[in-house]
Amino acid sequence: MLSKNDKWVFTTVDNVHNHITVSPKKTRFLRSHKFLDEYSQRILDLNNRAGIRMNKNYYSLVVDAGCFENLTFQEKDCRNFIDKSRHLRLGKGGGEALNQYFQRMRDQNDGFVSNMDVDDDGRLRNFFWANARSRAAYEYFGDVVTFDTTYLTNRYEKPFAPFVGVNHHGQSILLGAGLISNEDTDTFVWLFQM
Repeated sequence: MLSKNDKWVFTTVDNVHNHITVSPKKTRFLRSHKFLDEYSQRILDLNNRAGIRMNKNYYSLVVDAGCFENLTFQEKDCRNFIDKSRHLRLGKGGGEALNQYFQRMRDQNDGFVSNMDVDDDGRLRNFFWANARSRAAYEYFGDVVTFDTTYLTNRYEKPFAPFVGVNHHGQSILLGAGLISNEDTDTFVWLFQM
């Protein structure tokens, strides 16, 4: 109620919920309660590197925990973790070595272009390159360009993204290529801008 000096004063408190509460068994579905612990992250990463599919990878954690209810995350959270952690596993200095290689190629070939995209931690996420021959071919045969990332990923677990055209002999010609971390909108926008 409003007091004489225009301040609100509580005179009674009704300590009863006026909405449905979530049962303790379902709190694990709330974003604020989800937590992917370090042990589970390590298992997910190891299994992913071994080529184990995500549903089997997740189920191994379910078996380890005893049941679904004992986990503080869902399969979608595991998929998001793996997608977010995908990056080139180049070893120490690998990203810098790749950058130096591209620099040497630019020095030897005026028409060579490359671009690298790194995440906030400085890890290599995506890169694109095209040599002078590919760029010249694009000028002549760039009317129709195909782009396909459905090929198997390479040893770095990144989708290969070739830009392919067709020359006047009906042969496929490479116009440029990239290795990308994800097949999401932001990554494709970056790649097409390069």
